[in-house]
This record gives sequence, C-alpha cells and structure tokens, in this order.
Amino acid sequence: MTQKDAYHLHPELRGKIRPAAESFFRDLDLAAIDAHGARAGFPADWRTPCAEREADRRKWLDGRRDRDLWIFAYGSLMWDPSVAFDEIRHARCAGHQRSFCLWDDGGRGSREAPGLMPAIDLGGSCEGLAFRIPREKLEHETFVLFRREMLAPVYRPLWLTLDTVAGPVEALGFVANREHESIKPGIPLRDQARMIAQAQGLFGSNFDYLSDLHDHLEVLGIKDPYVSGLFAAAQALRSEAG
Repeated sequence: MTQKDAYHLHPELRGKIRPAAESFFRDLDLAAIDAHGARAGFPADWRTPCAEREADRRKWLDGRRDRDLWIFAYGSLMWDPSVAFDEIRHARCAGHQRSFCLWDDGGRGSREAPGLMPAIDLGGSCEGLAFRIPREKLEHETFVLFRREMLAPVYRPLWLTLDTVAGPVEALGFVANREHESIKPGIPLRDQARMIAQAQGLFGSNFDYLSDLHDHLEVLGIKDPYVSGLFAAAQALRSEAG
C-alpha cells in the first residue's frame, strides 16, 4: 500500500514544520547542557538521570509497541517537533490549556531575571497539532522526544484524548507537573508579561520564544486569546522600556 502524504489532511501546513534532521533538539548535547547548568549554579541533580528517564520512556511504551503513537504539540513542538512523523493533524485537547507557568532560570531566563515557559495545565482547552509516529520508528523517536521534554521532571507524560478532523485519537502529551517546584500556576498575566519581556538564557530570549509561539500559532491557523493577550502585554512593556 502506498504511504500517505503526511500532510494529506492539512496541505496548508506543508513547509511550515521544521524537518527532524534540521532540529537543534534532534541530537541534544547533554554535556553542554550540564556545563551550562554548572556555570549557572544549578544543583548537581537538577535534571533527570538518563537511566531514570529511559526507564520511564520504556514504561510508557509497554503494551503499545505494536501500534503507531500520536503526540500532542502545543508549544515549539508544533513547528519544531524534532521527530520523524508520518501524519499531522490539527487537534484540540479539552480539559487542558496553555499556561506560562514553568519558572525558567536557565533556558530562556537566568537566576537574576527568570523567565516563564509554557505547559498545558488543568482547565479550558488547547488547540495544537498532533503528530503520528509510525510503530517501526517508536524506539528512536520517543528517545528523542523524552530527552527533550523530560530533561527535568517539570512535565509529566499523560495520555490525552484529542479531537481531530478525522476523529478522536489518544495521544501522548506532556503536562505541567504540579508537584515540581518550578511549576507556578496563578501568576497574574501582567507579571507573566513583565518576566517574559526581560528574561534571557542559554537558548535565547524569553520574549523571542513568546513571539515565535504567537507568530506560529497565526501561521498554523490556531487561535489562542491568552497567548495573544500575553504577547501584546509583553510587547507593550518592551516598548515602554525602550
């Protein structure tokens, strides 16, 4: 049987998703990440040990290695998934919503000026993209995915039910781990904007990430009033500061 075009349901997305081979996260250099953490004064155990992360990944695949895997993307995974996929769909997740609730004092912020990164947290709904990883590629592609998303235990993997144009699918998503000290829900939007407007870290400025998210949501045809409002507030603060 001829393999379907990965974009057959959404040809308008062609050329808008970074190929896996071009992703920074495809071959993430953990030694460089560790060196940055040491320079920034992070505790030695700030990230999840590789053996522990791999054990968790294998546990999540138990009983599911005989089928394709859907993953839910709501942040930079949407335009830079770093994994090889066979199908893409617009998807809506009920019961979880985007929230810049992840305190970041390394990647897009610093100890002096921490930033905020997004998760999906309880409440509302979230529109994003779903990527289907074929079963024959599960081992390596989930290795890449878990190394990126579970570098530190700020998220927790969760099976989510997504609504798509071709019907519901069960997908693996990474949601806010409220047991982790870096997850700080309830920060007022004005304070979120203030932090994001000024933070800078190893992977660049926090505002650039928010701007990328805002712009990519528009390009991908996804509306999120929360992100639009946060972007407008952070942009206004930067303008005020000159």
